[in-house]
Amino acid sequence: MNGSVPQIPGVKAEERLARDFRREVANLLNRNNVGFPGAQPVSFARHHLDELCRRDYFLCEKTDGIRCLLYCTQDQRNQEIHYLIDRKNDYYFLQGASPPKFLHFPHHEDPSFQRFHTETLLDGELVLDFVKGAPKPVLRYLVFDCLLFDGEILMQKPLDKRLARFREFIHRPLRTMLHKFPEERQHQLFEVVFKEMDKPYALENMFNIKLPSLPHGNDGLVFTCKDTPYVFGTDEHILKWKPAHENSIDFKLRLGTFPILQDEEGPYEDFEAMPDFTLLVYHGDNRYEPFAPLYITDEDWQIMKRLGQVLDGRIIECYRDEEGRWQFKKEHDGSPRFRDDKLEANHISTVNKVLQSISDAVSQEDLIAAAPAIMRAWKARHPEEEEAKRRHAQARPPNGH
Repeated sequence: MNGSVPQIPGVKAEERLARDFRREVANLLNRNNVGFPGAQPVSFARHHLDELCRRDYFLCEKTDGIRCLLYCTQDQRNQEIHYLIDRKNDYYFLQGASPPKFLHFPHHEDPSFQRFHTETLLDGELVLDFVKGAPKPVLRYLVFDCLLFDGEILMQKPLDKRLARFREFIHRPLRTMLHKFPEERQHQLFEVVFKEMDKPYALENMFNIKLPSLPHGNDGLVFTCKDTPYVFGTDEHILKWKPAHENSIDFKLRLGTFPILQDEEGPYEDFEAMPDFTLLVYHGDNRYEPFAPLYITDEDWQIMKRLGQVLDGRIIECYRDEEGRWQFKKEHDGSPRFRDDKLEANHISTVNKVLQSISDAVSQEDLIAAAPAIMRAWKARHPEEEEAKRRHAQARPPNGH
């Protein structure tokens, strides 16, 4: 489904204030680096099939939205405030008007719902959900991790413990409040939803049931290790699987020179003609190197011209077609998918991993075929789950009464 990528709501913080918040968040996380603290996945390769048998992973769909951290804090007047943090490490103050819109996370220890959480940092995806019967798409924030909870660092805890903290002490009180006071829903800037996790072997159900019924865009799967800590930057234990046609790389786009024409006044550049396009890869230290030409059709060029936007130097998401050419991923109107939410193109190390994933592609059929082995390995590690099922079955009255 196209069109599920929203704009980040709220007001972008000016640079001085953003710097203060970056330092504040870094201090809360006990880190010296003030860069974006979010974890980043690696591309799924064939050897990861064995990894899914060796260790416990959770499975969820890979949402086609905007990756953001959500920072819950308070201002100098001790009023509750919230910021979304994008991958550029920019901060967006969350407040809307007409009617007033905001977020409120009632504290689990306060039955009056007045107290709120501070020094709390969530990880998730902002998405537009197309809900049947709704007059317009619903803006939602899908939470898939929790780094900080009321000042307590959770990153060294297993994923299931981090998620349990969010669900029990943040999400449950929120749902209780909205159930008791449904009129408050109209003031919520967006819905906050727990992103459902499955066992790693539930692949057939994922492909055949869940993915086709999603209310938003999807471009693959994510497997996240249950037992490893949260990692700043690239995490080798978060595995991003995409179908072959969805494996993409974010390049920096460089426009070449336009053709030179001649008239009675002398030579001039023909800005209507299509220039050469080169895709650049980031090598660190502000250094970019040419990687490949970008294949552009005449129709693509006409669409790009109609945008009336600067093209040179932007980050553009591309895929390799069946003929080995690099083309840009397209939005629903055919325009290029520019990744203006990213500060840099993919690093050469990431590019190489994606290329390995493409050349050593694991198909949907491969994943489904591996599911029985993944399930056997999981159950061998967790006999207590089967024992709990057995006890539950024995405790049920005969005939289901």
